[in-house]
Amino acid sequence: MQFEKSAFKFLKDLQKNNDRDWFAEHKPTFVTIQKQMKEVFLEMQANLEMHDEIEKMKIYRVYRDVRFSKDKTPYNPRFAVSFSRLGKELRGGYFLQIKPGETLLGGGFWQPEKEDLYRIRKEIEQDASEFREILEDKEFVKYFGEKFSGDELKSAPRGFDKEHKDIDLLRKKGFIAIRNFTDAEVLDPNFLSELDVTFKALRPFFNLFSDVLTTNLNGESII
Repeated sequence: MQFEKSAFKFLKDLQKNNDRDWFAEHKPTFVTIQKQMKEVFLEMQANLEMHDEIEKMKIYRVYRDVRFSKDKTPYNPRFAVSFSRLGKELRGGYFLQIKPGETLLGGGFWQPEKEDLYRIRKEIEQDASEFREILEDKEFVKYFGEKFSGDELKSAPRGFDKEHKDIDLLRKKGFIAIRNFTDAEVLDPNFLSELDVTFKALRPFFNLFSDVLTTNLNGESII
């Protein structure tokens, strides 16, 4: 099973004709492609469950909430899905966006809860060596580069030293790993396998953050 050219064509057409009249006229095509995409996403979940524990899958809607947005186009021309890991012990989530010219795979901690973010920062403040090891890991660098993606503060978070040697990590508001794909890579018959290999490369990252978020600074379990 793979992503079909018809899905890409529909998304490109939607980008050019992002209005309700056009979408209503082509709704039957969208429904057919949407069903195909769900089957692909279910196969992705089955692949993930061969090496991880998944709690739920969320397929994102094509309809945009424009109430508080300057961009009033009604549709998001993409197909997207996320997978949450199972239980309090396994932290982190997987994400995939299929969009012409903007396909990406992501994983990690996009908007961690206030308490979780503080706990991560305290661990970094005390000893960031294991975080650095992740960022230097050959597999991680191969797929995601040498730094975490995600928003960051302009200065040190409140209560932390702005001169700390790991201030680049302390300033992070989220910790995300992202890999981008070309349209040709998405349409390749081996794309699902490549996604799964990339997801597997996230595991040391997830394992470290899961360990941090389930223990105190003394390494004692809090769950």
